[in-house]
Amino acid sequence: MLELVDPCQKVKKQEYKNVFPTLEQKLAACQRAARAAGIPVIIVFEGWHAAGKGMVINSLAQVLDPRGFRVHLTLPRNEEEKRHPWMWRFWNRIPGAGEIAIFDHSWYQRVLDDFAEGRISKKEFRQAIADILEFERQLADAGTLIVKFWLHIDPRVQKKRLKALASSPATRWKVSPEQWKQNKKYKKWFNLANQVLEATSTFQNPWQIVEAHQARFTRLKVFRTLISKIEQEAQRRSKQLAEPPSPMPEPREDELLRPTILDRVDLTQSLERGQYEKELRGLQKALYELEHRCHLAQVPVVIVFEGWDAAGKGGVIKRLTRGLDPRGYEVVPIGPPTAEEKAHHYLWRFWRRLPKTGHITIFDRSWYGRVLVERVEGFCREEEWQRAFREINEFEKQLVDFGTVVIKFWLHIDPDEQLRRFQARQSDPNKQWKITEEDWRNRSKWRQYEVAVTQMLERTSTTYAPWTVVEANCKLFARIKALRTVKERLEAAVS
Repeated sequence: MLELVDPCQKVKKQEYKNVFPTLEQKLAACQRAARAAGIPVIIVFEGWHAAGKGMVINSLAQVLDPRGFRVHLTLPRNEEEKRHPWMWRFWNRIPGAGEIAIFDHSWYQRVLDDFAEGRISKKEFRQAIADILEFERQLADAGTLIVKFWLHIDPRVQKKRLKALASSPATRWKVSPEQWKQNKKYKKWFNLANQVLEATSTFQNPWQIVEAHQARFTRLKVFRTLISKIEQEAQRRSKQLAEPPSPMPEPREDELLRPTILDRVDLTQSLERGQYEKELRGLQKALYELEHRCHLAQVPVVIVFEGWDAAGKGGVIKRLTRGLDPRGYEVVPIGPPTAEEKAHHYLWRFWRRLPKTGHITIFDRSWYGRVLVERVEGFCREEEWQRAFREINEFEKQLVDFGTVVIKFWLHIDPDEQLRRFQARQSDPNKQWKITEEDWRNRSKWRQYEVAVTQMLERTSTTYAPWTVVEANCKLFARIKALRTVKERLEAAVS
């Protein structure tokens, strides 16, 4: 890509003065249009050191409404960031609907600076490219406009600019040994940059190469590109005739190939109280020790609980956490998304709650809501929940690649047992808070949920993050099976 670019492009001063004020007004109008249309916009600036990224970002900041954008300077990861998957810090910074995020360096730092300096291996480099493509595709699929700029200069101009910066006491701090090193090894960097740009310039998220020898030309090209991209996206949104989401219709009997995964579950399995108490004490003691071993080994753990209403998720979580040190775990109950969460990609709120290394996060319901309740109740379109199967698998793969132990439970009961538990809750004043009209309404859609659950298990049980289906008609049996599964998975992780 870069070998055909002439970075010496220029524009005359008078032409610049005639054109640029109009571009400033148009860009400000584009920001308002993006806000009105609810378009999240990500602007990425990468390129050579001293290519002028800061200058362009300052020009944008002088035009845009500061209430609607934020600039993120990407520095080497701090200690907190190192204790999470490497994309965690970028998921935390994605903009909401109608907001603009400007990245001065970005997730590309990993496949450029980190790889060039030998901080990651070739295998990690290839995996990072795959992670980047997934990240950008997931955001674009959900409606985020991503505009990526590579500011291009030749080694002669780079050297001249670095010398100028280093000669002034006011700017000397901006020039680091790594920047001089990049200039001396320009050809090697050129080849690496070319490789990265070619691998990550996609139809949805192409790179925009900006000839950056002259600041005036650079500003004009960046502004024109942004205006064009935002206008195109706003126009596309205005013409989009997406069908509103609708609830899942009652399935035909032939939609499920019986016996299904759920049909094969033996719900007659049970456990006597005495044996339960004995096993519970032993498992809780073992889990307490394993929690500390995971902390010492810096292994992060994610435990997901899904299941039918009244299947006993809360009871299992209580018995699990009673055996753990509360300083090392967090339970995250997942309910309907807030207004802020709705304005972001649906995975955003889950990326934010991931555990750091050596800690455990327990999700009481999870990202699987997209393919369960959101699908069944019509809170998302078919294309969104269909896409979510792949996105969830990619999300969990990134966690596992980082070293996270992902343990997923589906607590299964039959309709008769659920009805019995609903009635027991309704008749007990101390438990009436557990039963709502929504629970009864969900029960009336048992067949829809049965289809959704079966497809979820089939399409998201992977070698790296398998589902464990728990026979939960007997609460005692369910609790022991879940705790025993956690114990076995943690033992395997720290052995």
